[in-house]
Amino acid sequence: MIEIFYSLIGVIFILAAIKAVGDTAPHRYWTAAFWLILAVIFMAGPHLPGWVSGAGILLLALLSGSKNVRATKNNVPTEEEVKHNASVIGGKVFIPVLSLALTAFLAATLLPFGASNAIGISSIIGICLALFVTRAPVKYILWDSTRLVDTVGSASIFPQLLAALGALFTVAGVGKVIAGLAVCIIPPDNRFIAVVVFCLGMFLFAFIMGNAFAAFSVIMVGIAVPFLFPQGANPTIIGALGISAGYCGTLCTPMAANFNILPAVLLETTDKYIVIKSQISLMLLLLVTHILLINFFAY
Repeated sequence: MIEIFYSLIGVIFILAAIKAVGDTAPHRYWTAAFWLILAVIFMAGPHLPGWVSGAGILLLALLSGSKNVRATKNNVPTEEEVKHNASVIGGKVFIPVLSLALTAFLAATLLPFGASNAIGISSIIGICLALFVTRAPVKYILWDSTRLVDTVGSASIFPQLLAALGALFTVAGVGKVIAGLAVCIIPPDNRFIAVVVFCLGMFLFAFIMGNAFAAFSVIMVGIAVPFLFPQGANPTIIGALGISAGYCGTLCTPMAANFNILPAVLLETTDKYIVIKSQISLMLLLLVTHILLINFFAY
């Protein structure tokens, strides 16, 4: 089922490529090539030789690094239309957004499809709720999805690249290196220090990689398995709180462009780091909270 959702995302990328070709900007063909290559990888990646997908990713990096992937002209609503729609819809606009987490949790818990498929299912439900709440024509699903992808640009594939980086680090044995360093820091049988190092490790790696998923496998192998589990830590609690502790790092890193830089761009703020600055105090509170929760409830 997961390939169906990836194929739907690929369709959006194809539409973004078509939109770019129809533009008059000088970079339109390079931008279209970027989205078309990405669409092929998303839709046919499992059926392509590894070297073909790898070559495609290198081309994506070259196109993005050369700054030839840029947003094309978008037809956005006028200020009057935005105000009118806001007055009509009001707070109901948050219903589809809030439903994503709930439906993803229920799908992952009650249906035998796995977490990735659950996210896809929740996205479909969210789209249906958005259409119901806004009464917008179905065609706006494609229009606005394409516009959003075009606006975000190459930063939209950061999560996939960072997750792949985490898997690469794990295969390369970075977790074992972390474990070797942790031996010098964590005193024998000191549960609290082990928890602190675990949470700080998740924080730092998520900060560097921009994604807690990329950090999770490395820190679990390097710290949780050799230091927390032998002391009787509950793997379920360590896994759940460990991944959210990593998101403390995500809150304050520009590497998490889709979380911290994109909102500033879309809101047209003068300071592109304003989101990060506003989240630092919350990050510190959450990090300390995670350390205490793991220390008191994981054993």
